[in-house]
Amino acid sequence: MIQIYDSLTRKKLPFAPLHPPDVSIYVCGVTPYAEAHVGHARPAVMWDVIKRHLIRHGYFVRHVQNFTDIDDKIVKQAQAVNIGTGELAQKHMAQYTALMARLRVIPPDFAPRVTENIPGITAFIEELVEAKAAYVSGHDVYFSVRDDTTYGQLSGRKIEDLYAGVRAAVHEGKRDPEDFALWKSAPETEPGWPSPWGYGRPGWHIECSAMAYQYLGRQFDLHGGGIDLIFPHHENERAQSMGHFGCEPARYWVHNGLITQNDVKMSKSLGNGLSLRELLEQIDPVVLRTYLLSVHYRSPLDFRVEAALEWGRGLQRVWRMWEEAREQPAPSEWSDDPWASRLQEFEGRLGACLDDDFNTARAFAEVFEMVHDVHQGVALGHQALALGWARKNLCAADQLLGLLPVAQATEPLPDVAVRLLEAREQARARRDFQEADQIRSLLTKAGYSIEDTPEGPRVIPTAQT
Repeated sequence: MIQIYDSLTRKKLPFAPLHPPDVSIYVCGVTPYAEAHVGHARPAVMWDVIKRHLIRHGYFVRHVQNFTDIDDKIVKQAQAVNIGTGELAQKHMAQYTALMARLRVIPPDFAPRVTENIPGITAFIEELVEAKAAYVSGHDVYFSVRDDTTYGQLSGRKIEDLYAGVRAAVHEGKRDPEDFALWKSAPETEPGWPSPWGYGRPGWHIECSAMAYQYLGRQFDLHGGGIDLIFPHHENERAQSMGHFGCEPARYWVHNGLITQNDVKMSKSLGNGLSLRELLEQIDPVVLRTYLLSVHYRSPLDFRVEAALEWGRGLQRVWRMWEEAREQPAPSEWSDDPWASRLQEFEGRLGACLDDDFNTARAFAEVFEMVHDVHQGVALGHQALALGWARKNLCAADQLLGLLPVAQATEPLPDVAVRLLEAREQARARRDFQEADQIRSLLTKAGYSIEDTPEGPRVIPTAQT
């Protein structure tokens, strides 16, 4: 059973999705006003492993990750370089997407942008105002924090402590200093949209509540982001959704630790973000990917290029093993020898590591121990058997962790391909071979070939055939 640490309850809980076998995920994405840095890569590869593991468990994953393609930072940067906000955001979104592909990150099913969801955002705000969870002040709209009795539960903060020492007089038409903007008026010279309250644009937090609802409904399974988003972003997002629907938006809140440099948070705003593009000129993408996974996702990672390169030298042991084993037939026998027993049980141990709150650090320890067991088997004269298990186990590890060189990778099937394959098997069981052939044709057009083997159908990306 999968166990997940939930930031709201501060406990490790059994994973029980709302509508099994479907799993719904919303992850807060990037604000594309500058180049992506390595801090953006960590949550991306972490959620990639989570998705792979859920797919391995037989779940159908619906993953949404947004782009905040309009906000004050984008407006300011676009003005500084004298280009449109849309052009600036598009440039950095395209770069981010290309860099994630190099890191073997499976794209989200939906990557909505704020600018494409303004009607849904304004409708969400209107309903909060009607519910008296928010109020209009001039051409702005604010969420009323003190009317939310659960505010602060996610971050563990009390309202009275948040603004201690703030003067009673507040600005911008707020009733209380802790209230936050849902809609902000903007001058006609800046990007904005008409609304019931006048020309302007959304506040930061409302976009995620509205888009999560648009794509996943009022409740979904997993909400993710960096630990720095717990307050104020996720606290405010939770408040908005509960004010609108009266229920928790996410069943589990999952937050990754930050990447630091010399123990200082890495961020674009602090000017200490290491360019992901430049790093990938120094470090193999798979080395960087797996280095980011070498510690548990909830722990901080103090990033050092030298440490990443050292990790890569250790990963070479795995790659050399793969070169020896990749053409080896599947193991056809079992052995009671201790080294062989450990190889035969590897997939179970690997899965157990990821079942325990997606513990990739332990998973990689199992991979390196498995390579050691293979060497032991070879040294004892059982080369074919040991390498057969090495091939099988490394394929399994690659499916979950993405650790093999990109050209030799064994990517998991996308959910749509899994669903089509299941539909084809159901059609064949009904002896509806016409429908089965039509589904085969769809998979072929999507870039997959099917081999019907005695063990069942085998689906292979066309590029690997």
